[in-house]
Amino acid sequence: MTTTAHAPVLPTYTRLGVTFTDGEGAWLTDADGNRYLDLFAGIAVVGLGHKHPAPLAAAHAQLDRLWHVSNLYWTEPMQALAAKLSDRFGGAQAFFCNSGAESVEAAIKWARKATGRSGIVALDGSFHGRTLGALSITGQPAKRAAFEPLVPGTTFGLEHVGPDTAAIVLEPVQGALLVIDEVQTGVGRSGAFFAWQRYGVRPDAVTLAKGLANGLPIGALLVSDSAPTGFEPGDHASTFGGNPVACAAACAVVDAIDDDLLAHVREMGDRLALGLAPFGSVRGLGLMLAVELDRPAGPVVEAALAKGLVIGSAGPNVLRLTPPLTITAAEIDSALQLLSEVLT
Repeated sequence: MTTTAHAPVLPTYTRLGVTFTDGEGAWLTDADGNRYLDLFAGIAVVGLGHKHPAPLAAAHAQLDRLWHVSNLYWTEPMQALAAKLSDRFGGAQAFFCNSGAESVEAAIKWARKATGRSGIVALDGSFHGRTLGALSITGQPAKRAAFEPLVPGTTFGLEHVGPDTAAIVLEPVQGALLVIDEVQTGVGRSGAFFAWQRYGVRPDAVTLAKGLANGLPIGALLVSDSAPTGFEPGDHASTFGGNPVACAAACAVVDAIDDDLLAHVREMGDRLALGLAPFGSVRGLGLMLAVELDRPAGPVVEAALAKGLVIGSAGPNVLRLTPPLTITAAEIDSALQLLSEVLT
């Protein structure tokens, strides 16, 4: 495993001592040529695997034509992506941005404008991003404390829904708008294109990002055609939102998430969950899984990396596994064997 000297970068992340230089499918290569089986996919971002030919070709082709013109004009990839996402949703309008937190910020503004109310109800333990608005509706006090006072008007727990509530996270109560954050669960990771499709609950709006362009920065807010319009020209903006290259790659990703791949995600998710069960309590859906250990997760993540396995953590004693949706049964079995060696 490579070690990396300190670079002049603000210390907002605790990075592990490896520099990755190449990737293909579910595999990464570091600067020394060592290979790693990737069960993290850049925090659920590289959904189709590293260097997948479809978004790679689409992005290359668009790079040769047009990179940026701003949102004052239309581009073909942006229009095509909006149409594809609307079809998947069943009728929706899109706002494009560059990240999950930005899509959540847009959702907050849209809900307030559409309803004329200011209150947001979120859940304890939730995470929606680190910008001030998204952080304000994140139900983890430790992440909020250093940056308070944050945006007022957020309460945590569905018992707080009331006449001033503009939006809630999971269930529509007392006429409040339902905004589902699918930044991580969307674009096939749950085994359906949207996770809400597996629960039979239709939201008023959905936020997307992470896996939408297979690694290129993009975020989106989808507002149902049946929801209040809310936004008017000038209400919200993103200079780089709807970037042609990112949208071209995202169109290829959306096309690749077909019924066969979604069935594969469900099958591989079940296989991985079953294999993780001996290590602790497993929770999650599709290929977004967590396992609660009887020991701290941090040293396990580091030990796994040293053996050539990339995984993440989601709490002091919880491992997070979000492999590429294209991962094979053989690769899952290899990963489970490596994890077994680390934990036993």
